[in-house]
Amino acid sequence: MDKRPKRRKDKYNPYTLHTEKGKYYIVFLDVNNHIQKVEVSKKIFDSFNKFELEDISQMNEYDRHLEHSEVYEHTLHKKKDSSGWSLEEYFENVQVTENLHIAINKLPEVQKRRLKKYYFEEKTFEEIALEEGCTYQSIQRSVYRAAAKIKNILKNL
Repeated sequence: MDKRPKRRKDKYNPYTLHTEKGKYYIVFLDVNNHIQKVEVSKKIFDSFNKFELEDISQMNEYDRHLEHSEVYEHTLHKKKDSSGWSLEEYFENVQVTENLHIAINKLPEVQKRRLKKYYFEEKTFEEIALEEGCTYQSIQRSVYRAAAKIKNILKNL
């Protein structure tokens, strides 16, 4: 008998996998609603099994990471209680993030590129200088000036 655990199924998954006495089967309903049991090779069985596991993984990803409810005042309060942030703190954080994106987008392309490499890709000034074929000092000055411009832009927002 099959030793695999019963798996959660997507409603569009028309088959089940089954092993019995060392033989591999795919079981499904045909168009006349009759159960069909087809013996397949181990390679085909393993391919279907792999697909089924990927399908389950995607369903779990969907369940864990996507919002599935309508947003009402009581659902916002429930989220507020579970997050540790007040609604004011949350929206303030969102506003600060948006302002930071606006400020970064106002930089010249060279400064924006170097700033992203330094802070977001965590590259050193030496690595960036080698990539761009310029000196350490020019990269350092460019990144520091970009940070200063961002601070100035944020003050004016």
